[in-house]
Amino acid sequence: MAATTQIVEGLWMVPLGPVNTYLLDQGELTLIDTGLPKSEDKIVAAIEKIGKKVTDLQHIIVTHCHPDHAGSVAALKRMSGASVYMHPTDAAMVRKGQSSRPLTPSPGFLRGLLFRLFVPKKPVPIERCEIDREITDGTELPIAGGLKAIHIPGQCAGQLALFWRRRDVLFAADACANMPNFGLALGYENLQDGLDSLRKLAALDFEIAVFGHGKPIMSHASDRFRAKW
Repeated sequence: MAATTQIVEGLWMVPLGPVNTYLLDQGELTLIDTGLPKSEDKIVAAIEKIGKKVTDLQHIIVTHCHPDHAGSVAALKRMSGASVYMHPTDAAMVRKGQSSRPLTPSPGFLRGLLFRLFVPKKPVPIERCEIDREITDGTELPIAGGLKAIHIPGQCAGQLALFWRRRDVLFAADACANMPNFGLALGYENLQDGLDSLRKLAALDFEIAVFGHGKPIMSHASDRFRAKW
C-alpha cells in the first residue's frame, strides 16, 4: 500500500493498489469507498496512522457498487458500527452481495488495453451489507460541514460524486480517472450517459478533484474538467 497522503486539512487519500479511498475527519470520521474485498486491515491501519481508531468511524459513503469500491464495506461496517450511505440503484445490489454491471471499454487504444488487463471478466462477489441511508442527486449530507451528493450515471448506474464546498473538493469517483492520464474511465455502462455526467460535473466550480483511480488535481480542477468536457 502506498503512503496515506494528506490532500487538505482533514482529508487523506488512502491508495489501495490501483484504487483510492478517502478519510475525512472534521470532528467525525468519514470513509469514502472501501476498496476490494479484504482491504479492511489496510484501511484500519490508515485510520490509526492519522491518530484515530476504527470505532471512531461514523460514516461510510460508497460511491458505487463496483467491487473495488464496495468490496470491504460489510467488514468495515461490522468493525466500526458506522452508518453506510449509497445511491438506491447500487444499494440494492450491495444488499445482495452483487457488484458487477456490464461495462464496455472506453474509446482509445490505451484505455482499451488497460480495460482488458484490469477489469474483471467475471462478476466479483462481495459480502452482503445493509445500507443505512439511500442518497440521491442533490442530497446534502451534514458531514464535514456539508457534502453534496451528485448522481453521475454512465460508468455505473448508481454512482455518486461528492462535492465538499468547505474546501472546494470534488470527489469524482469513477466518472473519469487521472490514470494513466486525465480523461475517461477505462469503461462505461453507457458512454453517452457518462459524458453527460462529466458535463454536469464540469458545470461546478471546485479547486481540487480527487478520483477513484489516479492522482488528485490540486488546483484549478474545474477548469480542467471544462476544457475537456
